[in-house]
Amino acid sequence: MDQWEVDFKWLELRHKIAASMGRTDLPDLQSILFLIGLQELGWWEDKKFSKEEKQDLMHVAVCTLLEEDGYYEFVGRDHDGWPHWRMVKPFEYKGIEVQESILIMKVLRYFESVYG
Repeated sequence: MDQWEVDFKWLELRHKIAASMGRTDLPDLQSILFLIGLQELGWWEDKKFSKEEKQDLMHVAVCTLLEEDGYYEFVGRDHDGWPHWRMVKPFEYKGIEVQESILIMKVLRYFESVYG
C-alpha cells in the first residue's frame, strides 16, 4: 500500500471512530490504542480507569496488534480478567515515527474486521 493510501485510510478510520462516538475531534493513535485495549479487555462498564490502567490498556492493544507477527504470545487472563502476553522477540524497528507507522498499519488491519 502506498503511503498516501495509508494516510487516507488512517484519516478515514479516525473520522469513523469519531462519528461512532458522537465526537467531532479526531482520535489520535494513543486514543485508538486505548479503544482497542478496551475491546480486548472485554468490559468497559462505567469504570473510571486510572492512569496506570489506561497505559495497561494501550499495552494490551500493542500486544494484540503485534501478536500476529510473533512479537508476543498470549498466555491467558488473570483473576481480574486482564489479558497477558509474553514477549517472544523484541520489536526490531527503531525510532518513534517508524514504530507509529507500523502500529497505524496494524490498527488499520484490526479495524478492517469492524468496519469492513
